[in-house]
Amino acid sequence: MDKLPNQPVALKRAFNLPLLTFYGLGTILGAGIYVLIGEVAGIAGMAAPFAFLVASLLATLSALSYAELSARFPFSAGEAVYVQQAFGRPAWSRLMGLLLVTIGVVSSATLARGFVGYFQLFVPVDSWLIISVLVVFLGALAIKGISESAWVAAATTLVELAGLLLILAVAGENLGELPDRLPEMLPSASGVTVIGVVAGAFVAFYAYVGFEDIANVAEEVQQPARTLPRAILISLIITTTLYMLVSTVAVLTVTPAQLAESKAPLALVYQQATGKDPLFISAIGLAAVINGALIQIIMASRVLYGMARQGWIPAVLGDVHATTRTPVKTTLLLCTVILVAALWFPLLTLAETTSLITLFVFAMVNLSLWRVKARPGMVAGGLSLPRWMPLCGFLFSLLFIVFKTWHWIV
Repeated sequence: MDKLPNQPVALKRAFNLPLLTFYGLGTILGAGIYVLIGEVAGIAGMAAPFAFLVASLLATLSALSYAELSARFPFSAGEAVYVQQAFGRPAWSRLMGLLLVTIGVVSSATLARGFVGYFQLFVPVDSWLIISVLVVFLGALAIKGISESAWVAAATTLVELAGLLLILAVAGENLGELPDRLPEMLPSASGVTVIGVVAGAFVAFYAYVGFEDIANVAEEVQQPARTLPRAILISLIITTTLYMLVSTVAVLTVTPAQLAESKAPLALVYQQATGKDPLFISAIGLAAVINGALIQIIMASRVLYGMARQGWIPAVLGDVHATTRTPVKTTLLLCTVILVAALWFPLLTLAETTSLITLFVFAMVNLSLWRVKARPGMVAGGLSLPRWMPLCGFLFSLLFIVFKTWHWIV
Protein backbone atom coordinates (compact mmCIF):
# COMPACT_ATOMS: atom_id res chain seq x y z
CA MET A 1 0.00 0.00 0.00
CA ASP A 2 1.29 3.47 -0.85
CA LYS A 3 2.29 5.81 1.95
CA LEU A 4 -0.28 8.50 2.77
CA PRO A 5 0.91 12.10 2.20
CA ASN A 6 1.01 12.95 5.93
CA GLN A 7 2.45 9.61 7.04
CA PRO A 8 6.20 9.52 7.87
CA VAL A 9 8.35 7.22 5.79
CA ALA A 10 8.97 3.97 7.68
CA LEU A 11 11.99 1.70 7.60
CA LYS A 12 11.72 -1.33 5.34
CA ARG A 13 11.30 -4.75 6.99
CA ALA A 14 13.93 -6.65 5.01
CA PHE A 15 15.37 -9.09 7.57
CA ASN A 16 14.19 -12.68 8.03
CA LEU A 17 15.96 -15.09 10.43
CA PRO A 18 18.74 -16.32 8.08
CA LEU A 19 19.53 -12.83 6.80
CA LEU A 20 19.49 -11.33 10.31
CA THR A 21 21.73 -14.10 11.63
CA PHE A 22 24.25 -13.45 8.85
CA TYR A 23 24.00 -9.74 9.63
CA GLY A 24 24.89 -10.45 13.25
CA LEU A 25 27.69 -12.85 12.35
CA GLY A 26 29.10 -10.29 9.94
CA THR A 27 29.46 -7.55 12.51
CA ILE A 28 30.84 -9.86 15.22
CA LEU A 29 33.37 -11.69 13.05
CA GLY A 30 34.47 -8.62 11.14
CA ALA A 31 34.87 -6.69 14.36
CA GLY A 32 37.27 -9.03 16.05
CA ILE A 33 39.16 -12.10 15.07
CA TYR A 34 40.68 -10.77 11.85
CA VAL A 35 41.95 -7.58 13.50
CA LEU A 36 42.59 -8.14 17.20
CA ILE A 37 43.81 -11.69 17.70
CA GLY A 38 47.37 -10.38 17.58
CA GLU A 39 46.66 -7.77 20.25
CA VAL A 40 45.09 -10.41 22.52
CA ALA A 41 48.05 -12.76 22.02
CA GLY A 42 50.43 -9.91 22.87
CA ILE A 43 48.70 -9.48 26.24
CA ALA A 44 47.66 -13.03 27.18
CA GLY A 45 50.40 -14.96 25.36
CA MET A 46 49.77 -18.68 24.93
CA ALA A 47 46.72 -18.27 27.18
CA ALA A 48 44.95 -16.21 24.48
CA PRO A 49 42.24 -18.90 23.96
CA PHE A 50 41.35 -18.60 27.66
CA ALA A 51 41.04 -14.83 27.21
CA PHE A 52 38.54 -15.43 24.40
CA LEU A 53 36.69 -17.94 26.59
CA VAL A 54 36.36 -15.46 29.48
CA ALA A 55 35.17 -12.79 27.05
CA SER A 56 32.59 -15.18 25.59
CA LEU A 57 31.13 -15.95 29.02
CA LEU A 58 30.76 -12.25 29.75
CA ALA A 59 29.15 -11.64 26.35
CA THR A 60 26.74 -14.57 26.75
CA LEU A 61 25.17 -13.20 29.93
CA SER A 62 24.40 -9.91 28.20
CA ALA A 63 23.31 -11.63 24.97
CA LEU A 64 20.62 -13.52 26.87
CA SER A 65 19.31 -10.26 28.31
CA TYR A 66 19.28 -8.71 24.85
CA ALA A 67 17.40 -11.72 23.52
CA GLU A 68 14.57 -11.29 26.03
CA LEU A 69 14.42 -7.49 25.86
CA SER A 70 14.45 -7.38 22.06
CA ALA A 71 11.40 -9.67 22.02
CA ARG A 72 9.62 -7.52 24.61
CA PHE A 73 10.45 -4.16 22.97
CA PRO A 74 11.30 -4.60 19.26
CA PHE A 75 12.23 -1.00 18.44
CA SER A 76 15.20 0.83 16.94
CA ALA A 77 17.53 2.41 19.54
CA GLY A 78 16.87 -0.78 21.51
CA GLU A 79 19.06 -0.13 24.55
CA ALA A 80 17.71 3.39 25.01
CA VAL A 81 14.17 1.99 24.83
CA TYR A 82 15.00 -0.73 27.35
CA VAL A 83 16.32 1.81 29.86
CA GLN A 84 13.26 3.99 29.33
CA GLN A 85 10.92 1.05 29.91
CA ALA A 86 12.81 0.07 33.07
CA PHE A 87 13.43 3.44 34.70
CA GLY A 88 11.24 5.96 32.88
CA ARG A 89 14.02 8.56 32.73
CA PRO A 90 14.43 10.17 29.29
CA ALA A 91 17.82 11.63 30.26
CA TRP A 92 19.16 8.13 30.97
CA SER A 93 17.71 6.83 27.73
CA ARG A 94 19.27 9.69 25.80
CA LEU A 95 22.65 8.93 27.40
CA MET A 96 22.34 5.24 26.50
CA GLY A 97 21.53 6.08 22.90
CA LEU A 98 24.48 8.45 22.60
CA LEU A 99 26.78 5.81 24.11
CA LEU A 100 25.57 3.34 21.48
CA VAL A 101 26.32 5.83 18.74
CA THR A 102 29.78 6.33 20.26
CA ILE A 103 30.33 2.58 20.16
CA GLY A 104 29.35 2.49 16.50
CA VAL A 105 31.67 5.38 15.68
CA VAL A 106 34.68 4.11 17.64
CA SER A 107 34.18 0.52 16.49
CA SER A 108 33.98 1.58 12.85
CA ALA A 109 37.12 3.66 13.32
CA THR A 110 38.84 0.62 14.90
CA LEU A 111 37.98 -1.49 11.88
CA ALA A 112 39.08 1.21 9.47
CA ARG A 113 42.48 1.18 11.19
CA GLY A 114 42.54 -2.63 11.06
CA PHE A 115 41.73 -2.51 7.35
CA VAL A 116 45.00 -0.71 6.64
CA GLY A 117 47.26 -3.61 7.71
CA TYR A 118 45.59 -6.10 5.36
CA PHE A 119 45.27 -3.64 2.45
CA GLN A 120 48.94 -2.64 2.54
CA LEU A 121 49.87 -6.27 1.82
CA PHE A 122 48.49 -5.57 -1.66
CA VAL A 123 49.28 -1.90 -2.27
CA PRO A 124 51.67 0.23 -0.16
CA VAL A 125 49.38 3.25 0.03
CA ASP A 126 49.38 5.83 2.82
CA SER A 127 47.10 4.97 5.73
CA TRP A 128 45.13 8.22 5.59
CA LEU A 129 44.15 7.64 1.96
CA ILE A 130 43.05 4.04 2.58
CA ILE A 131 40.93 5.07 5.56
CA SER A 132 39.35 8.02 3.75
CA VAL A 133 38.30 6.02 0.69
CA LEU A 134 36.98 3.17 2.86
CA VAL A 135 34.78 5.41 5.02
CA VAL A 136 33.33 7.23 1.99
CA PHE A 137 32.56 3.89 0.31
CA LEU A 138 30.87 2.49 3.42
CA GLY A 139 28.81 5.62 3.89
CA ALA A 140 27.58 5.46 0.29
CA LEU A 141 26.64 1.80 0.66
CA ALA A 142 24.77 2.41 3.93
CA ILE A 143 22.83 5.24 2.28
CA LYS A 144 21.97 3.13 -0.77
CA GLY A 145 19.44 1.00 1.10
CA ILE A 146 19.02 -1.57 3.87
CA SER A 147 18.24 -4.41 1.45
CA GLU A 148 21.43 -3.77 -0.51
CA SER A 149 23.46 -3.39 2.69
CA ALA A 150 21.94 -6.52 4.22
CA TRP A 151 22.68 -8.68 1.19
CA VAL A 152 26.23 -7.32 0.95
CA ALA A 153 26.65 -8.11 4.65
CA ALA A 154 25.26 -11.62 4.23
CA ALA A 155 27.44 -12.41 1.21
CA THR A 156 30.53 -11.00 2.91
CA THR A 157 29.79 -13.00 6.04
CA LEU A 158 29.95 -16.20 4.00
CA VAL A 159 33.39 -15.09 2.82
CA GLU A 160 34.45 -14.35 6.40
CA LEU A 161 33.31 -17.78 7.55
CA ALA A 162 35.16 -19.38 4.64
CA GLY A 163 38.33 -17.54 5.68
CA LEU A 164 38.18 -18.82 9.25
CA LEU A 165 37.44 -22.33 8.04
CA LEU A 166 40.42 -22.03 5.69
CA ILE A 167 42.67 -21.15 8.63
CA LEU A 168 41.36 -24.19 10.48
CA ALA A 169 41.91 -26.36 7.40
CA VAL A 170 45.52 -25.35 6.77
CA ALA A 171 46.64 -25.11 10.41
CA GLY A 172 44.14 -27.43 12.07
CA GLU A 173 46.60 -30.30 12.21
CA ASN A 174 48.35 -28.36 14.98
CA LEU A 175 45.34 -29.09 17.17
CA GLY A 176 46.82 -32.58 17.44
CA GLU A 177 49.55 -31.02 19.60
CA LEU A 178 46.97 -29.62 22.03
CA PRO A 179 47.13 -32.46 24.61
CA ASP A 180 50.91 -32.10 24.88
CA ARG A 181 50.99 -28.29 24.71
CA LEU A 182 47.95 -27.54 26.86
CA PRO A 183 50.05 -27.14 30.05
CA GLU A 184 52.05 -24.31 28.45
CA MET A 185 48.79 -22.57 27.49
CA LEU A 186 47.57 -22.43 31.08
CA PRO A 187 48.04 -18.97 32.63
CA SER A 188 50.52 -19.94 35.34
CA ALA A 189 52.65 -22.22 33.12
CA SER A 190 52.80 -19.79 30.20
CA GLY A 191 54.16 -16.99 32.35
CA VAL A 192 50.89 -15.07 32.12
CA THR A 193 49.02 -14.29 35.32
CA VAL A 194 45.27 -14.52 35.74
CA ILE A 195 45.33 -10.72 35.63
CA GLY A 196 46.97 -10.98 32.21
CA VAL A 197 44.23 -13.29 30.97
CA VAL A 198 41.55 -10.91 32.23
CA ALA A 199 43.34 -8.00 30.56
CA GLY A 200 43.46 -10.02 27.34
CA ALA A 201 39.78 -10.87 27.76
CA PHE A 202 38.99 -7.16 27.95
CA VAL A 203 40.48 -6.69 24.47
CA ALA A 204 39.02 -10.00 23.23
CA PHE A 205 35.62 -8.81 24.40
CA TYR A 206 35.72 -6.32 21.53
CA ALA A 207 35.61 -9.33 19.21
CA TYR A 208 32.12 -10.10 20.53
CA VAL A 209 30.79 -6.58 20.05
CA GLY A 210 28.11 -6.80 17.39
CA PHE A 211 25.38 -9.15 18.56
CA GLU A 212 23.69 -6.16 20.19
CA ASP A 213 23.48 -4.50 16.75
CA ILE A 214 20.82 -7.04 15.85
CA ALA A 215 18.46 -5.42 18.35
CA ASN A 216 18.91 -2.01 16.75
CA VAL A 217 17.46 -3.01 13.36
CA ALA A 218 14.30 -4.30 15.08
CA GLU A 219 12.00 -2.11 12.98
CA GLU A 220 13.48 -3.66 9.83
CA VAL A 221 12.92 -7.27 10.97
CA GLN A 222 10.08 -9.56 9.98
CA GLN A 223 8.27 -11.06 13.03
CA PRO A 224 10.72 -9.29 15.40
CA ALA A 225 9.53 -10.86 18.67
CA ARG A 226 10.32 -14.30 17.26
CA THR A 227 13.27 -13.54 14.97
CA LEU A 228 15.39 -11.21 17.12
CA PRO A 229 16.13 -13.56 20.08
CA ARG A 230 16.92 -16.48 17.81
CA ALA A 231 19.29 -14.49 15.62
CA ILE A 232 21.15 -13.11 18.66
CA LEU A 233 21.71 -16.52 20.25
CA ILE A 234 22.54 -18.39 17.02
CA SER A 235 25.11 -15.80 15.94
CA LEU A 236 26.80 -15.82 19.36
CA ILE A 237 27.04 -19.64 19.52
CA ILE A 238 28.62 -19.86 16.07
CA THR A 239 31.02 -17.02 16.82
CA THR A 240 32.20 -18.42 20.15
CA THR A 241 32.92 -21.82 18.61
CA LEU A 242 34.97 -20.29 15.79
CA TYR A 243 36.89 -17.93 18.09
CA MET A 244 37.97 -20.72 20.41
CA LEU A 245 39.16 -22.92 17.55
CA VAL A 246 40.91 -20.17 15.60
CA SER A 247 42.64 -18.61 18.61
CA THR A 248 43.90 -22.04 19.70
CA VAL A 249 45.20 -22.86 16.23
CA ALA A 250 46.84 -19.42 15.96
CA VAL A 251 48.97 -19.69 19.12
CA LEU A 252 49.90 -23.30 18.29
CA THR A 253 51.08 -22.22 14.82
CA VAL A 254 52.73 -18.83 15.44
CA THR A 255 54.33 -17.51 18.61
CA PRO A 256 52.29 -14.91 20.50
CA ALA A 257 55.10 -12.39 20.04
CA GLN A 258 54.95 -12.78 16.25
CA LEU A 259 51.15 -12.47 16.27
CA ALA A 260 51.39 -9.31 18.35
CA GLU A 261 53.82 -7.70 15.91
CA SER A 262 51.75 -8.48 12.81
CA LYS A 263 49.25 -5.98 11.36
CA ALA A 264 47.54 -8.90 9.57
CA PRO A 265 47.75 -11.73 12.15
CA LEU A 266 45.62 -14.37 10.42
CA ALA A 267 47.52 -13.82 7.19
CA LEU A 268 50.68 -14.62 9.18
CA VAL A 269 49.10 -17.83 10.52
CA TYR A 270 48.19 -18.89 6.96
CA GLN A 271 51.69 -18.13 5.70
CA GLN A 272 53.36 -19.99 8.55
CA ALA A 273 51.13 -23.04 8.10
CA THR A 274 51.36 -23.30 4.31
CA GLY A 275 54.55 -21.49 3.32
CA LYS A 276 52.49 -19.72 0.66
CA ASP A 277 51.77 -16.07 -0.06
CA PRO A 278 48.89 -14.98 2.23
CA LEU A 279 47.17 -12.69 -0.30
CA PHE A 280 44.01 -14.82 -0.47
CA ILE A 281 43.39 -14.85 3.28
CA SER A 282 44.34 -11.15 3.37
CA ALA A 283 41.61 -10.42 0.83
CA ILE A 284 39.14 -12.24 3.06
CA GLY A 285 40.38 -10.20 6.02
CA LEU A 286 39.65 -7.03 4.05
CA ALA A 287 36.11 -8.22 3.33
CA ALA A 288 35.57 -9.07 7.00
CA VAL A 289 36.68 -5.66 8.18
CA ILE A 290 34.54 -3.87 5.58
CA ASN A 291 31.51 -5.88 6.63
CA GLY A 292 31.96 -5.19 10.32
CA ALA A 293 32.39 -1.46 9.78
CA LEU A 294 29.36 -1.27 7.47
CA ILE A 295 27.10 -2.89 10.05
CA GLN A 296 28.38 -0.61 12.81
CA ILE A 297 27.48 2.42 10.68
CA ILE A 298 24.01 1.00 10.04
CA MET A 299 23.55 0.32 13.76
CA ALA A 300 24.59 3.80 14.86
CA SER A 301 22.41 5.51 12.27
CA ARG A 302 19.37 3.46 13.38
CA VAL A 303 20.00 4.36 17.00
CA LEU A 304 19.98 8.06 16.16
CA TYR A 305 16.89 7.51 14.01
CA GLY A 306 15.12 5.70 16.85
CA MET A 307 16.06 8.37 19.39
CA ALA A 308 14.81 11.13 17.10
CA ARG A 309 11.49 9.32 16.62
CA GLN A 310 11.19 9.01 20.42
CA GLY A 311 11.74 12.78 20.74
CA TRP A 312 15.02 12.46 22.66
CA ILE A 313 17.18 14.28 20.07
CA PRO A 314 16.41 16.75 17.23
CA ALA A 315 13.74 15.41 14.87
CA VAL A 316 15.86 16.11 11.77
CA LEU A 317 18.02 13.07 12.68
CA GLY A 318 14.92 10.91 12.30
CA ASP A 319 14.36 11.90 8.67
CA VAL A 320 14.18 8.96 6.26
CA HIS A 321 14.88 9.54 2.57
CA ALA A 322 11.77 8.81 0.49
CA THR A 323 13.70 6.91 -2.21
CA THR A 324 16.36 4.95 -0.33
CA ARG A 325 14.29 4.70 2.87
CA THR A 326 17.45 5.16 4.90
CA PRO A 327 18.45 7.98 7.34
CA VAL A 328 20.78 9.81 4.95
CA LYS A 329 21.58 12.88 7.07
CA THR A 330 22.39 10.75 10.08
CA THR A 331 24.65 8.45 8.07
CA LEU A 332 26.62 11.37 6.61
CA LEU A 333 27.12 12.84 10.08
CA LEU A 334 28.35 9.53 11.48
CA CYS A 335 30.79 8.89 8.64
CA THR A 336 32.36 12.31 9.15
CA VAL A 337 33.00 11.59 12.83
CA ILE A 338 34.26 8.06 12.05
CA LEU A 339 36.78 9.45 9.57
CA VAL A 340 38.18 11.88 12.11
CA ALA A 341 38.46 9.19 14.82
CA ALA A 342 40.10 6.65 12.49
CA LEU A 343 42.73 9.14 11.34
CA TRP A 344 43.47 10.36 14.85
CA PHE A 345 43.64 7.38 17.24
CA PRO A 346 45.67 4.09 17.24
CA LEU A 347 44.04 0.66 16.91
CA LEU A 348 44.42 -0.63 20.49
CA THR A 349 43.16 2.62 22.03
CA LEU A 350 40.05 2.51 19.84
CA ALA A 351 39.39 -1.16 20.64
CA GLU A 352 39.76 -0.72 24.41
CA THR A 353 37.57 2.37 24.38
CA THR A 354 34.89 0.44 22.50
CA SER A 355 35.05 -2.40 25.02
CA LEU A 356 34.78 -0.08 28.02
CA ILE A 357 31.75 1.81 26.69
CA THR A 358 30.11 -1.44 25.57
CA LEU A 359 30.51 -2.97 29.01
CA PHE A 360 28.78 0.04 30.56
CA VAL A 361 25.92 -0.29 28.07
CA PHE A 362 25.67 -4.04 28.76
CA ALA A 363 25.59 -3.37 32.50
CA MET A 364 22.65 -1.01 32.05
CA VAL A 365 20.83 -3.42 29.71
CA ASN A 366 21.14 -6.24 32.25
CA LEU A 367 19.98 -3.96 35.04
CA SER A 368 17.05 -2.85 32.90
CA LEU A 369 15.88 -6.42 32.36
CA TRP A 370 16.25 -7.15 36.09
CA ARG A 371 14.08 -4.10 36.82
CA VAL A 372 11.50 -4.87 34.10
CA LYS A 373 11.05 -8.45 35.32
CA ALA A 374 10.18 -7.16 38.78
CA ARG A 375 7.30 -5.04 37.52
CA PRO A 376 3.82 -6.59 37.42
CA GLY A 377 2.12 -6.89 34.06
CA MET A 378 5.37 -6.95 32.03
CA VAL A 379 4.92 -10.19 30.08
CA ALA A 380 7.86 -11.66 28.17
CA GLY A 381 7.58 -11.76 24.40
CA GLY A 382 9.08 -15.24 24.12
CA LEU A 383 12.27 -16.01 26.03
CA SER A 384 11.96 -15.56 29.81
CA LEU A 385 15.13 -15.74 31.91
CA PRO A 386 15.36 -16.27 35.67
CA ARG A 387 15.71 -12.88 37.33
CA TRP A 388 19.13 -13.70 38.78
CA MET A 389 20.70 -14.01 35.30
CA PRO A 390 20.51 -10.34 34.29
CA LEU A 391 21.72 -9.44 37.79
CA CYS A 392 24.80 -11.64 37.22
CA GLY A 393 25.31 -9.99 33.83
CA PHE A 394 25.20 -6.56 35.47
CA LEU A 395 27.66 -7.50 38.23
CA PHE A 396 30.19 -9.17 35.90
CA SER A 397 30.09 -6.23 33.48
CA LEU A 398 30.64 -3.86 36.41
CA LEU A 399 33.58 -5.93 37.67
CA PHE A 400 35.26 -5.78 34.26
CA ILE A 401 34.78 -2.00 34.14
CA VAL A 402 36.34 -1.61 37.60
CA PHE A 403 39.20 -3.96 36.66
CA LYS A 404 40.07 -2.07 33.48
CA THR A 405 39.83 1.32 35.18
CA TRP A 406 42.14 0.09 37.93
CA HIS A 407 44.50 -1.42 35.35
CA TRP A 408 44.78 1.91 33.53
CA ILE A 409 45.41 3.81 36.76
CA VAL A 410 48.16 1.53 38.06
